[in-house]
Amino acid sequence: MNRNEMIARVKAEMPERRWTHTVGVMETSIILAERFGADPVKAEQAAILHDVAKYWATSRMEAIIREEGLPAELLAFDKELWHAPVGAFVAERDYGVTDPAILDAIRYHTSGREGMTLMDKIVCLADYMEPGRDFPAVQSIRELAEHSLERALVAGFDSTITYLLQQGKRIYPLTFAARNDLLLTIREAGL
Repeated sequence: MNRNEMIARVKAEMPERRWTHTVGVMETSIILAERFGADPVKAEQAAILHDVAKYWATSRMEAIIREEGLPAELLAFDKELWHAPVGAFVAERDYGVTDPAILDAIRYHTSGREGMTLMDKIVCLADYMEPGRDFPAVQSIRELAEHSLERALVAGFDSTITYLLQQGKRIYPLTFAARNDLLLTIREAGL
């Protein structure tokens, strides 16, 4: 499937405001990929597909999680997490994506994970800081992203964790693992 066909199909899966967000993530992913030495074409493709299942019915996402052997523990956490692993499954099944780097970037763009790849970091961070985002920490995250994916992501995860704590929501363990691993990377690399 070519880029234009993929864009048309994904755009049809979401409301216009979410498509505007997706375009922002695409543009930001390309900028971050070029800045930090990743493949901008792959980053853009992951960004195009990152929210492909975001507006699916909860029951539809739950069925895929159960029937396709996705991590069952997802069902015990906020439904906002579900679209990422479901989206990776759909990207492979319905859009023919086979590149593990692209699929993982889609899969982990909401939660992060320990040992995040460069592509994981780029798409996750682009989702946090695309131009349409407006929350208290976003400008600081954008400034950190000028020089460090890792520091910007830690700030993003800190913002998410703080929000979830304030809302009294459970926090997915991969998010803690991602944050802790990034802090270790920062310390070891002297970033």
